[in-house]
Amino acid sequence: MSRAAEGPIGIFDSGFGGLTVARAVMDQLPNEDLIYLGDTARAPYGDQAIADVREYTLECLDHLVEQGVKALVIACNAGSAATLRDARERYRLPVVEVVLPAARRAAAATRNGRVGVICTEVTKTSMAYDDALGVAVGVEVVTAACPAFVPFVEAGVTGGPELLAAAESYLTPLRDAGIDTLILGCTHYPLLTGVISMVLGDRVTLVSSADECAKQLYVTLATAGLAHDAPRQTSRRFLTTGDPDSFSALGRRLVPDLITDVDQFSGGVRRA
Repeated sequence: MSRAAEGPIGIFDSGFGGLTVARAVMDQLPNEDLIYLGDTARAPYGDQAIADVREYTLECLDHLVEQGVKALVIACNAGSAATLRDARERYRLPVVEVVLPAARRAAAATRNGRVGVICTEVTKTSMAYDDALGVAVGVEVVTAACPAFVPFVEAGVTGGPELLAAAESYLTPLRDAGIDTLILGCTHYPLLTGVISMVLGDRVTLVSSADECAKQLYVTLATAGLAHDAPRQTSRRFLTTGDPDSFSALGRRLVPDLITDVDQFSGGVRRA
């Protein structure tokens, strides 16, 4: 095992949604150390300018690199759309994101060629999924921005009549378009699979960008010889630009048995 392989995996998200990626990474790579940074002070990213999202994301990724990580995971779909090319040029280590792995899985899973994407407004505007699926022959993409979903999740709400009404509003046009596969194009959305499946029905295959990202990370580390194969004692660190106590409380509620102590990262000053 090389010295480079000894570092932790750095996972970045705008808030809590990336915890679904962290959980998937732990399942796929149980012998790895993790550092998670959630930019809750400036979340949500989905309704902000792409230039601002790029600036915030790179600031947080820079901090993770300074911690000695061996690989970066951009768990935020908006952050991936805004910074992926820059990040791969900026850092001399593997960078894995959520868009391309989910697009590849959806293209392979669809039976009728109609793939839906639900995401934030900034991800929709970037057309990252349209571009990623554009090379798939015979695939039609139907995209819907779901701006209310992230605030529901970050308030700890994953059910109830208000959420169901929002889901019906966002998802009915996709159902009417005849999609048979849906990309959950925000890492918060796997926490809403119950209500999403309730609206769309069991015949629509849900593709989690969180799960597909973790699978891609496994392949990337194993191919590069950077994965820990043998069982070992691992560590997990959690950082937030917001309030650590609030992050810890909501994180434990949304993804039980994942969160350890949460520390403050002094970055994260939002533009006025």
